[in-house]
Amino acid sequence: MKLTIIETGQAPAAIRDRFPSYPEMFARMFASVDAGIACETVSLVKGEALPDPASLQAVLYTGSPAGVYDDEPWIAPLMDFIRAGAEAKRPQAGICFGHQIMAEALGGKVTKSDKGWGVGAHTYNLTSLPGWQGSDAPAQMRVGVSHQDQVVIKPGAASVIAHSDFTEFAGLAYDGFPAISFQCHPEFEPDFLAALYTARRGQSLSEDLADAAVDSLKEESDRRFLAQWIASFLKQAAGPELS
Repeated sequence: MKLTIIETGQAPAAIRDRFPSYPEMFARMFASVDAGIACETVSLVKGEALPDPASLQAVLYTGSPAGVYDDEPWIAPLMDFIRAGAEAKRPQAGICFGHQIMAEALGGKVTKSDKGWGVGAHTYNLTSLPGWQGSDAPAQMRVGVSHQDQVVIKPGAASVIAHSDFTEFAGLAYDGFPAISFQCHPEFEPDFLAALYTARRGQSLSEDLADAAVDSLKEESDRRFLAQWIASFLKQAAGPELS
């Protein structure tokens, strides 16, 4: 199966040269759990044009420092692309900003949260699980996060599959077309998250919050499990002839 990764953001300039790009992180993540997924990238932040979503096998939207409400020239076309993909029933997945812009495009609402920054490893309760999750789904999963914005109204076509006290709509599965999204970052390795929090320490993050976020990364993460979930969903949704 070919997965088209839509690059909507880059790491902060202070650490960008030390780590792979976001699409490269996803490609490595999927390669570690499923050799049958080949990745290609369309970079909106580098000015590349969106293709016809109906021509694609499956799509994933990356994280971004942008907000869905920002005046970036590629945001409105991306929302149109997401809606066209849903109409064409193309499998779609979104992570962090990708999760948020899918929700906004499909009838939900995203705002900057009054709860402040979500950083560190967050634990989510898993509920209303769809069939692609397999028989070994845990009751909870723990994965690293980095976000200020949140989905505050979910789209009518979406069911909540992951939630916490901090993030009510942390995971969504859509009805009527194959789409899922998550607020957390399974593609981010602990060393990248630690560098990200440290770069923001004493600036957008207080020193105490940054230190606590880095410290939380020492505990075991379920990021590999979530990566397997997403891979299973995309391949199942794409159909046996593509998976």
